[in-house]
Amino acid sequence: MIPQKHLTQTVLAYDKNGVTIGALGGHSALDICRGAKDEGFRTVVVCQIGREKTYEKYFRSREGKGIVDEIILVDKFSDIVKPEVQQRLRELNAICVQSRYFWVYCNYKEIESKFLVPIFGSRSMLKAEERTGAHSQYRLMEKAGIKTPKRFSEPKKIDRLVLVKATEAARGYERAFFLAGSYSDYKAKVDEMVKKRTITPASAKKAVVEEFILGAQVNFNYFYSPLTGELELLGTDTRRQTNIDGILRLTAPEQIEAMKYAKPQYVETGHIAVTVKEKLLEQAFEAGEKFVAASKKMYPPGIIGPFALQAAITPGPPREEIIVFDISTRMPGSPGISATPYTSYLYGKPITAGRRIAMEIRQAIRQNRLNEIVT
Repeated sequence: MIPQKHLTQTVLAYDKNGVTIGALGGHSALDICRGAKDEGFRTVVVCQIGREKTYEKYFRSREGKGIVDEIILVDKFSDIVKPEVQQRLRELNAICVQSRYFWVYCNYKEIESKFLVPIFGSRSMLKAEERTGAHSQYRLMEKAGIKTPKRFSEPKKIDRLVLVKATEAARGYERAFFLAGSYSDYKAKVDEMVKKRTITPASAKKAVVEEFILGAQVNFNYFYSPLTGELELLGTDTRRQTNIDGILRLTAPEQIEAMKYAKPQYVETGHIAVTVKEKLLEQAFEAGEKFVAASKKMYPPGIIGPFALQAAITPGPPREEIIVFDISTRMPGSPGISATPYTSYLYGKPITAGRRIAMEIRQAIRQNRLNEIVT
């Protein structure tokens, strides 16, 4: 891990009147850039060659429109750690905002130990989204005391309907899902998916097997400010996934026919803004506060800025309950959350995650506290 004092020295040497907010070219870069421009910052996007047109052409700043001021082209996203790329970012007084792309396409150890550019948020928490190993997200949720589905370390112990999550063979950053009601059911489906090369025997062994929670799925997107010590609810959303969403739009007879030719897939393709009734908000804030407290103990200084708890809301009795099945420890990939009313309740207007980050950076500059929000 890069000593915090080195990054503090870097950010303190920046021209505070010329700070640029940077992102990798995908996932949530446009949200980050729009928020940065709304708060008066310049923007830079590091783009992988072959995937740059969105940022270099369609949303490039020009003639009073657009949001991307500068492009840095690289052969692959992980090249962001190359000395010449880092040098250019520092010349721009860049503060980079981490997103899912940082942990999908880059190397944890290189980002932690070689990327000498200030990152908004806690770079040590990137690995906390893992589902296995020493930094499993389940350890963090257990430490926080957040209610999660029952997990089965031994598939032979399956005694209820479970959801199995295994890394895809072709795309290591995506997971294949299937339901099983018994060990024999589990084994038959694993064998079928391995045969079809959907998953590998190795990924099957590392698969997460957890109780399937029947409930309304909601992502609770938060923002924790080290500057104020306050937790905010930025918004709530749910996922659009292919091809399961297409299957669910069919009638029951059509679903039966379609399932002869296609198996459900849960590849995330977008989000829909949703709201939750007010009686659930205290539960949601309680879970968020627990997460913040646990993150400070396990990954000091803890979470900085945006994070999400992905949950299912069960009907009870005795009451509806929020059960968390996944976490995000960085910028959400759902710009539509500003369509929900929660930031309007706080600020009198909708605030995107990207703008809330830029607001925090602006406040830190005014208070000379940038070192408290970057790592």
